[in-house]
Amino acid sequence: MVKVMVSQRDKPEPLGEEAPGQAMRLYLMRHGIAIDREDPDCPSDPERYLTPKGIQRTRAAARGLRALRVKPTALLTSPFVRAVQTGEVVCEVLGLDSKQLRTTEALRPEAKPARLAEELARLTGEVICFGHAPQIDEFIAHALKATAPFTALKKSGVACLDIDSLAPLRAMLFWVLTSRILRRLGD
Repeated sequence: MVKVMVSQRDKPEPLGEEAPGQAMRLYLMRHGIAIDREDPDCPSDPERYLTPKGIQRTRAAARGLRALRVKPTALLTSPFVRAVQTGEVVCEVLGLDSKQLRTTEALRPEAKPARLAEELARLTGEVICFGHAPQIDEFIAHALKATAPFTALKKSGVACLDIDSLAPLRAMLFWVLTSRILRRLGD
């Protein structure tokens, strides 16, 4: 069994006046396991939905987010069904109203990273986004000024960035956790 220890100083700091210079704490979550594209009953890509296993693992990963005291004030999701469902499961576990989930074209699989940065520029505080690979990994690289993606979030995995500025975009990668680690944190 793997144990992940989170020290007091690693816990999310309150944002706003108490964290000068930090514009946002951003969580980027890849959607859970969805119906396989090769399944004869698979609908069109935007309509692909989470499998029972995908829902179960997403719920367990969300319990890990709860253990880390993640409490977003803004929730953005891709309009694709599997991302919306992932957001709804996370809202349920974190005790948030799923009506707060706002769909945005900036989280579609083919959206450019700069488009998400523009969308985020209207927000502050803790924000969680539910989206797709490789778009989320491309945004992380863009935010950190990397020449190419260096992360590969697995299904229900989460990356946490501290954004100092959205114009120009300046960020620091705080952590990346797989679904498996999040599930263990939530146990």
